[in-house]
Amino acid sequence: MAVFEGTYQVLGSPRFAIVISRFNDLITTKLLEGCQDCLRRHGVDPNPKGVQVDYAWVPGSFEIPLVAAQMAASRRYAAVICLGAVIRGQTPHFDYVAAEVTKGIATAAMQTGVPIVYGILTTDTMQQALERAGIKSNKGWEYALNALEMANLIQALQVHGSMESAQLRPSATIITEESWSPPSTTL
Repeated sequence: MAVFEGTYQVLGSPRFAIVISRFNDLITTKLLEGCQDCLRRHGVDPNPKGVQVDYAWVPGSFEIPLVAAQMAASRRYAAVICLGAVIRGQTPHFDYVAAEVTKGIATAAMQTGVPIVYGILTTDTMQQALERAGIKSNKGWEYALNALEMANLIQALQVHGSMESAQLRPSATIITEESWSPPSTTL
C-alpha cells in the first residue's frame, strides 16, 4: 500500500494562478501580499511580469468561481488560488454570496481535477477580516501553502499512477521533475 502526502517542495517550475476580488480590496490586497510572500519563500517567482504566476482580478467574490474554473480548465496551472472577502452585513446577501462562491469553487476543482484553493474569508465584521489578512496572521500565506501542497500531492498521485501503468504497459512515460506538467482531469 502507498501513503500519499504533499509537501511544500516545488518541483520544476510549476505555474500558479491567483484570482482576486477587487471588492473589499483593503482585505484582498493584504491576502495577496501574504500569498506572494509564501510563494516567493518556497521558490516560486510571484512577479506579475514573470512566467510562474498569472493574476486575474474580478469585480467581487461571486465572480471568482467562473474565472477560477476557466483558468483551471486551461491546464496551464498546477493550482489556482482564490482570494476574496465576504463580510456579513444587515441583509441575507452575505449568505447567498458565501454559499455560491463555496459551491462554485468546489465544483470547479472537481470538474477540472486541478487544485483550486478556497481563500475566501467569510467574516461577521471588517475587524475579523483585517485580523485574518495581516493584523494577527495572514491567511494568504496559508492559502499559498495549501496550493503548493496540493500541487505536489496531485503530481505524486500522477507519478504513482504512471508507474503502475508502466508495469502494465512497458511503453508508458514516467513523469519526472523535468517533464512535470499541470494535473489532468483523470486520477
